[in-house]
Amino acid sequence: MALTLGHVALSVSDLDRSIAFYGGLLGFSVVRIVDCPPEGKLGEVMNLPGACARLAHLALGDAVLELLEYAHPRGAAIPPECTLAALGFTHICLASTDIMSDYSRLKSSGVRFYTEPIEYRPGVWMAYFYGPDGETCELRQETA
Repeated sequence: MALTLGHVALSVSDLDRSIAFYGGLLGFSVVRIVDCPPEGKLGEVMNLPGACARLAHLALGDAVLELLEYAHPRGAAIPPECTLAALGFTHICLASTDIMSDYSRLKSSGVRFYTEPIEYRPGVWMAYFYGPDGETCELRQETA
């Protein structure tokens, strides 16, 4: 089999706010922004009749994050009882070369963290934080 990971998608409530967070704050670059009208193929391919959305592809190195803001149907917020143990994709991990510096910069920008960076095992530091819609992101630095 000759598969590679094409992108990971995240449904968001405000595309511009999420582009500012992932692009401006985390360093992703905007590749494209596309309007998907209700008469287009989005609803058909996703089995969401009449779906319409704005989407953006953002790149960080070779990774692509697809952000989708649905006008119809509107998505529901992440339930407060949802944890990282929930089934399905649970977080996005961003590799850091200086986790303490990245943590300080993000924290001073108002990003809410679960904890400060923790040495998970020798040479591996991790810190989880929240994105604009309450999605979970991870900073990870491997020094060993």
